[in-house]
Amino acid sequence: MTTAGLALRVGAGRWLGGLLAGAVGVAAVTTVVALLEPSLPALGLLPLYLLAVLPVAVRWGAGPAAVVSVASTVLLGYLFLPSSRRLWFAEVDNAAATGVFLVTAVVVGNLAARLRRAAEHSARLSAEQAALRRVATQVAREAPPEEVFATVVGEIGRLLGADSAAIVRLDPDGLSTVIAQDGDGPERLPVGSRWSIEPPLALGVALRTGEPARRDGYEEVPGEFAELLRQVGVRSSVAIPVVAGGRTWGALGAQRRGTAFPADAEQRIAEFTEIVAIAIANAESRTQLAASRARIIAATDATRRRLERDLHDGAQQRLVSLALELRQVESAVPAQVRADLDRMAGDLTEALDELRELSRGIHPVVLSEGGLGPALRAIARRAQVPVELDVRTAERFPEPVEVAAYYVVSEAVTNTTKHGGASYVEVTLDAGANALALRVRDDGAGGADPARGSGLTGLRDRVEALGGSIHVTSPAGAGTTIEVSLPLAR
Repeated sequence: MTTAGLALRVGAGRWLGGLLAGAVGVAAVTTVVALLEPSLPALGLLPLYLLAVLPVAVRWGAGPAAVVSVASTVLLGYLFLPSSRRLWFAEVDNAAATGVFLVTAVVVGNLAARLRRAAEHSARLSAEQAALRRVATQVAREAPPEEVFATVVGEIGRLLGADSAAIVRLDPDGLSTVIAQDGDGPERLPVGSRWSIEPPLALGVALRTGEPARRDGYEEVPGEFAELLRQVGVRSSVAIPVVAGGRTWGALGAQRRGTAFPADAEQRIAEFTEIVAIAIANAESRTQLAASRARIIAATDATRRRLERDLHDGAQQRLVSLALELRQVESAVPAQVRADLDRMAGDLTEALDELRELSRGIHPVVLSEGGLGPALRAIARRAQVPVELDVRTAERFPEPVEVAAYYVVSEAVTNTTKHGGASYVEVTLDAGANALALRVRDDGAGGADPARGSGLTGLRDRVEALGGSIHVTSPAGAGTTIEVSLPLAR
């Protein structure tokens, strides 16, 4: 069925409903007039028929109300005026009274209809603004895009009286992926399913042209997606493209089974697509930022590894060779010189130890060669407070994950030693199905605050760059607990 056909059907239904309601109202008023007519002049009772006109005007519009007004006038004359006065409206006084009633009825009917439309418009506008605020609030608090999309399709369905609504993303291969769906038949259109959606489908037009589209009737439209719409009884659809980053990212569509959507449906949906585009842009920006942070950290770690390797293979090896040569020379010189050489060899050994410690801080070799378990045990051995290790996995993990976990423990133990005044530290490491869980707890003074620019700030950046989370609990006088979750790509 075409849009014009649906509109004609809606108009006919409105008139039929108004006339039926008017007939009931006129019958009720006529009963009252019949009771009052013996005591009052019939024409004086004509204004009572406004009680039948007004409800029709408010609910069904001015057109049906005008017909009810004329029918009321004719019925009053036919039933309550003598047969000799059936042409009562030809008399000047009666014609004037009738004319005044008809004009009053039409004016009042129009005013009532306008007030109804204004009230409906105000209520609709208020509902739309409230829905937009709800979605905008989610975007402002950086809710996950899928949460925003689910809210949008739900709000569209309620505001437009749609039987279903969906957001689809246009993929590079030309197919479209369902990102969010609400309404009838969700099992037929599951989130994540992929479809070929082409014109003349409304969604297909919006995706291919980047312009709003509507479609009424799918009887002759080919394709699997059109067949799905027919199966769930869709008769009318509207769709608006979602433009993000200067390109058509996807489209938002709504469907009805019976009546056509109002003429302004596309405009009302477009207000939501703008927020959807903002949510997409924000999500892409966050993804790009996280990727950028991860690249920076990866580049920094690579530089640290290269520097540690250069120190180990270069300066450390030369110092070791020099120390051995000094020991060899020491045995072949007089005792006085031997004492000086021994002192120099001792200083050289201390310098070598300091260089090894510096190299270990730049990037621990034991982490690269042995993994997290041996690396954490090395931290525990060097710590100035007892460290209780509970390592529940011997797996090797992606290098960025291992490095992040290592530095969390290293920084936490260092902070405890320098500032916490703790008597012990507990470290628990476990691997779940999708994430590495790390917990570091001490019984020190507490009061650690990442916001004050401590080393915890750098740890947070490193963990969040990997898509992980870090939570620090450090009440004054009650120790510090650091809980970290690092995602694992299995």
